Amino acid sequence: MAASRLRVAVSPLRRDVAPRDLARTLPTVDAAVAELRPEEPLHCLRPQAIEAAARSFTEAFAGRTLYAVKCNPDPRVLSALWRGGVRAFDCASPAEISVVRQVLPEAGIAYMHPVKARSAIRLAAAEGVRDFALDSVDELEKILDETGSAEDLGLVVRLALPKGKAGLDLSGKFGVAPDEAPALLRRARGHARRLGISFHVGSQCDDPARWRQAMALAASVVAAAGVKLDVLDVGGGFPSAYPGADLPVLAAFMAEIDGAHADLVERLGDLAPGELWAEPGRALVAQGVSVVVQVQARRGDALYVNDGIYGSLSDAGALGWRYPVRLIRASTADVKPFTLFGPTCCSLDRMKGGFPLPADVGEGDWIEIGQLGAYGASLRTAFNGFDRGQLVEVSDAPLLATPGYAAA
Repeated sequence: MAASRLRVAVSPLRRDVAPRDLARTLPTVDAAVAELRPEEPLHCLRPQAIEAAARSFTEAFAGRTLYAVKCNPDPRVLSALWRGGVRAFDCASPAEISVVRQVLPEAGIAYMHPVKARSAIRLAAAEGVRDFALDSVDELEKILDETGSAEDLGLVVRLALPKGKAGLDLSGKFGVAPDEAPALLRRARGHARRLGISFHVGSQCDDPARWRQAMALAASVVAAAGVKLDVLDVGGGFPSAYPGADLPVLAAFMAEIDGAHADLVERLGDLAPGELWAEPGRALVAQGVSVVVQVQARRGDALYVNDGIYGSLSDAGALGWRYPVRLIRASTADVKPFTLFGPTCCSLDRMKGGFPLPADVGEGDWIEIGQLGAYGASLRTAFNGFDRGQLVEVSDAPLLATPGYAAA
C-alpha cells in the first residue's frame, strides 16, 4: 500500500489490483492476461530488464549516473535502478524528491530543473538537496536566497544548444546562451563548492557525435569564463529501441563522450572538470514496461482500445511515436497496419500508427504495446474518468532490446 500511495503522489494512475497481484511476479504477459483477463489497461513491469539496462549504463559510463525521475517515478522502477547500480537521481519537483527520499533514503539527489519556485527550493534544501541547476542570474539569486547561501552548494549552469536532430528536440525552453554563459559561470563560481555545466542534446538522440559537439561547446564556454569547473553534466537523450530505429550500440555513445572528455581536459588543463555526470531516463526504463490494452470495437482498419493519448499512449498521438505491438493470441492471418482510438469521447484521442497486427484482430482481443516504461504511466491523466489501470510484474523479455545493453 505504501508503494501505491507513493506512485499516486507523482502520477494520477490508479490501480484496481488485489494486493496478491502486486506482491508476486507472473512468468509472462500472456500468463498475466490469462489469469487476470483485464478490462482496464494492464501495465506489465519488468524489473529485471530495468536492472539490466541500468547496470549496462552505469558500467559503461565513466562518471556519475543520475536517473531522470520524470521518465518513470514508480517506486518499483526506482528500486530496480538502484539494484542496477544507479545511486543518484535527477529530480524536477518536490514530489519527485519526496518519492526518492522515501524509497531510497541513501540516494543522491540533484534538482536539475533550471526554473524553480522559491518554495520548491526551500523544500529541496530541507530534504538535504544541495545540487541545483540554473540558467540565469535571477535563478542563481533565488537559490542563494532560499538556501541561505549554503556553503556546500553545487551549482550547475544549463547551457543552451543549437537545434539538433533528436527524436524530440529540447532546445527551445531552457539554457543560457553560449555568449552569456561565461559571465554566469564566473558569478556562480563564487558561491559554489561544486560548479558544473550541463546541456541536453534532445530526447531519443541517435547520433553519438552530438555529445562530442555539445562538450566542445561547453569547453569553449569554460575557457571564455576562465574559472575552474568541477562537473560536466552531459545530460540525457540516450535512446531506446523503437520500431524502425537503427541505433548505434551503447559503446558508441560512450566512446564519443570519453573522447570528447579527453579533448576537453587537454584543452582546459587545470580548468577541466574532475567529474562527469549523465541523466539517462528513456534508455534505462523504456523496455521495462509494456501495456496491455483490450479492443472494444473494430471499424475497418481502426481499433478502439481502452487506453489512449490521455493515458499511457500520449506520445503515440501527439508525437506520432511508434511502439512495438503484438496480438496476445495465436493467429495465422496476414499482418496489416491499424490506427488506434482511445477510450475517451474526444476525437483527438487517436494514434495513427500504423500498428502492424494480424488482420483478424477484433473486439475482445488483447494487444501488448511495448517500450512504455518511459513516460507511459507518468503522462497519464484522469480525463473523462479513464484513470484506472492495473499493474503486475512479469519476468519475460521485453518486445524490443536496445543495442549494447545486457539482456535481462
